[in-house]
Amino acid sequence: MSTLHNIKEVFSHVRYVAIALPIAFVVLAFAVWLPNWRLLHTILVSHDVEFIDATKVAFGLFGSLSTNFTLVSATYTILIAILFGINIAMLVYYVQRRKGSLRGKGATAGVGGLVAGVFGIGCAACGTFLLSVVLALIGAGGLLAFLPLGGEEFGILGVVLLLYSVYWTAQKIDEPLVCVAETN
Repeated sequence: MSTLHNIKEVFSHVRYVAIALPIAFVVLAFAVWLPNWRLLHTILVSHDVEFIDATKVAFGLFGSLSTNFTLVSATYTILIAILFGINIAMLVYYVQRRKGSLRGKGATAGVGGLVAGVFGIGCAACGTFLLSVVLALIGAGGLLAFLPLGGEEFGILGVVLLLYSVYWTAQKIDEPLVCVAETN
């Protein structure tokens, strides 16, 4: 069977859609809220801000995808969230189908995709937020200036790694549950 057929098979079950969507939301929320963590912390711990108002502010920050992110960074941020949700749902399907005999290659690419994507999270104003903080800690913040896309390469790499992980997992779904013996 084809990769696309296997992806359709996984997501024909509501259970796996119910796994993918909240995970994608959490990853996207992390990407949007991370640059604004001080604001969120302030309104969440303030006794002067009603819970409903704090919730409105938190969800209003999703609008920053169209205002604070470049088109490229907003696109790969959304793609990373969606692909990570798809990846986790497919891995759950695969593991359940295999009853726990998962080989680590696809899972590693998926986690690698998320990590690379997280380092690429940023907006037009602050650039690659997390990567610049980490590089500044080791005195290498200026290195981002030498990258052709100013660090957005990490987000693009995250998308590529997650696509590979989804592809790899979809391919593995069709493999037999037992090794096929070669006959001479």
